[in-house]
Amino acid sequence: MLRQGGRAGPVQCASHFIRDTAIVSNRPNPSVLPDVAGEIAFAARPLDWVGMQRIALPLRLHDDAGAPLQVAASVDVAVDLRDAEARGIHMSRLYLRLQDALLAEAITPAGLRRVLQDCIDSQDGLSTRARLVLRYDHLLKRRALASDHAGWKAYPIEIDAVLSEGHLALTLAFSVEYSSTCPASAALSRQLNAERFAGDFAVARPLSTAVVSDWLASERGLAATPHAQRSRADIRVQLRPAFDELPLAGFIDAIEAALGTPVQTAVKREDEQAFARLNAENLMFCEDAARRVAAALAADPRIEHYDATVAHFESLHAHDAVARVTG
Repeated sequence: MLRQGGRAGPVQCASHFIRDTAIVSNRPNPSVLPDVAGEIAFAARPLDWVGMQRIALPLRLHDDAGAPLQVAASVDVAVDLRDAEARGIHMSRLYLRLQDALLAEAITPAGLRRVLQDCIDSQDGLSTRARLVLRYDHLLKRRALASDHAGWKAYPIEIDAVLSEGHLALTLAFSVEYSSTCPASAALSRQLNAERFAGDFAVARPLSTAVVSDWLASERGLAATPHAQRSRADIRVQLRPAFDELPLAGFIDAIEAALGTPVQTAVKREDEQAFARLNAENLMFCEDAARRVAAALAADPRIEHYDATVAHFESLHAHDAVARVTG
């Protein structure tokens, strides 16, 4: 074959063309792809859950003021496989429908019900139940205790939703960090402070308020300090069905108020002093903290059942002090 200008171009012989055409014609029809999931299952039996874990997806939420926001989440999705002889579920359908549904509207109980029902419907009769687990960090803006500053605090959240026979079961899990000052250590410190005071003023008579005040403000006025540590309450609550929103911020506020010493964000000296006062007013063992948390959860009419564990990450010991309560 000749190209423009009389220069010879590449020539493809007929045999090459016929051979290449034959190869193309022997390829499978791209419109009919094999689907081995439709084969009969080996050792046929139904399965409780089949799905995917740790899917990276965005979620739509509402902040404290009701404004929409979007967060990065890790999502688990699963359905049951009730057809004992079916080899597998339609997993890609779950993934595709899930990423569309979770961005369509903010997370609410009613919205979660719709997503779960859609997951069941996507399986064409293979499934009767569906489950979603959503994990993300919920950011709340917290005011300083005394100054005019504020800062953001992240609370790890897990939403576990199961739809079975038309019944939606919702469980919320979250964690709250706080400070715990040991009551026993505080009592021992007060004793040492009292002994030093008695020794320093054994012969001082009479004592004026100004002299005692100056002594208390000096280094001599603090013979010992109680040990305190960062602590955490891990809480899981099963919700009653009669509600329209997920009351995450309300639950977190209630637990922080019950404990009295939530960890802070922006801190100036006046805030640190206020925090020290709160710790002195809320001395607690892990048993005390667990009872405070239980009282707050038991008083909330939206909660059907709760399971709370508090852990004090000891500064005195190399191990943690832990208490758990359910109700």
